[in-house]
Amino acid sequence: MISNEHATSVQYSYTEVNSFQMSEGYTKNMTPEPVKTGRIFLAAVAANMSAFVVGTCLGWTSPIGPKLKSEDTSDSPLSRPITAEEDAWISSLIAIGALVAPFAAGPLADRIGRKWVLLSSSLFFVLAFILNMIASEVWILYLSRLIQGFGVGFVMTVQPMYVGEISTDNVRGAVGSLMQLFIVAGILYVYAIGPFVTYQALQWCCIVVPIIFDVFFFLMPESPYYFAGKGRKTDALRSLQFLRGQSSQGVHDEMAGIQANVEDAMANKGTMMDLFKNAGNRKALFICAGLISFQQLSGINVVLFNSQSIFASANTGLDPAVATIIIGCVQVGSSGLTPIVADRLGRKIMLLISASVMSIGLAALGAFFYMQLVVQDISMVSWMPVPALIIYNIVYCIGFGPLPWAVLGEMFPANIKSAASSVVASTCWTLGFVVTRWYPALDALGSYYSFWLFAVFMVVAFFFVLFVVMETKGLSLQQIQDRLNGKRN
Repeated sequence: MISNEHATSVQYSYTEVNSFQMSEGYTKNMTPEPVKTGRIFLAAVAANMSAFVVGTCLGWTSPIGPKLKSEDTSDSPLSRPITAEEDAWISSLIAIGALVAPFAAGPLADRIGRKWVLLSSSLFFVLAFILNMIASEVWILYLSRLIQGFGVGFVMTVQPMYVGEISTDNVRGAVGSLMQLFIVAGILYVYAIGPFVTYQALQWCCIVVPIIFDVFFFLMPESPYYFAGKGRKTDALRSLQFLRGQSSQGVHDEMAGIQANVEDAMANKGTMMDLFKNAGNRKALFICAGLISFQQLSGINVVLFNSQSIFASANTGLDPAVATIIIGCVQVGSSGLTPIVADRLGRKIMLLISASVMSIGLAALGAFFYMQLVVQDISMVSWMPVPALIIYNIVYCIGFGPLPWAVLGEMFPANIKSAASSVVASTCWTLGFVVTRWYPALDALGSYYSFWLFAVFMVVAFFFVLFVVMETKGLSLQQIQDRLNGKRN
């Protein structure tokens, strides 16, 4: 949200605002009403149930992969085990769908609203899990993963927009980081269920989640920014009243600011080229695309998609399914810390901690696999992969997991936010596809090559954050724009 001081400085129709004041019985001398932030968190949690569904799709291959690769096909929809090449495509095709979808999701968010785009994402998820149930050939699983990717792309593009627009400045970092918490909760859901139920039972467990999301999120309001942009001022006011838990008088100043901000944005309707013409937009795009790129180059999708296989290769002595569940629990626990500390420590310091510690964890994991190759007896260090991956996941979940998306939701002005979200989300999934598709080829040369390469990328990420990324803690959306454009007031 923009600050009240800035809102009153923006040029808009004072006659219109005065009539709005009179119609709402606004009085200047009234005592300010407190904002009920619980309402904001309620709407954000409802929206983030879609991120939970995304997590079920991302974690799906970890318990399902061993079933599909097993010589015993009694718990597989296929009549034969899949090859390593087919396994790579099943893992990576979700990224192709997620790469394409943002270019439809962004414009649709401006046309039909953030809420309805998020609700419509469930159609892709439900269809995909139905295809998984009836799959008798590998190509059907390919199609399912591609369709899942469309749903993922819709969620990852629009959910940060919605959450960023319903939040107040003081809780935006916390609610923005909820996405990662819900994604890893969805991953843990399939990690914990998948190894212990049949293939078909897991599909049923997954298909109910988007249905529950639709029921819950249908009851939440649309973004007041969207309503204001469509000239639906009464709807925008009602939405803001619900989200703030205030009367029409209590939200009046913020509503006037939103209206002014949106009218200013609509008068300067942005295009894709505006991302590159304006210096502030270029800087914001460079920061957001850079953070998302390093998120994927950390190897997180390799870890999420292949957790059971990684632990089986490491031969730690711990049941791979149990080790994977431990990792999932760690992810949920550490992601739960992020909403608490995101607005206290700041984005930048958390990203720096995340990059530095992740590089250490990845380097240690690479060293273990290298010793496994050159040392005959590594029983003394067989414990290493579990704590290395635990540390890696903890710092990912408090830094490079949630914060790139939170930063994306607050870096761009309203008139180009959808275009920017589309570009950044597509960057994310382009690299996600590259990493997951060709990881098996690099892994065949030696697992240590993969993890050492990811470690190097995180060292580079540390210096990127240190010298390029700006801190947005405690800043309003307008203050962020001022700083991006070189204004310090």
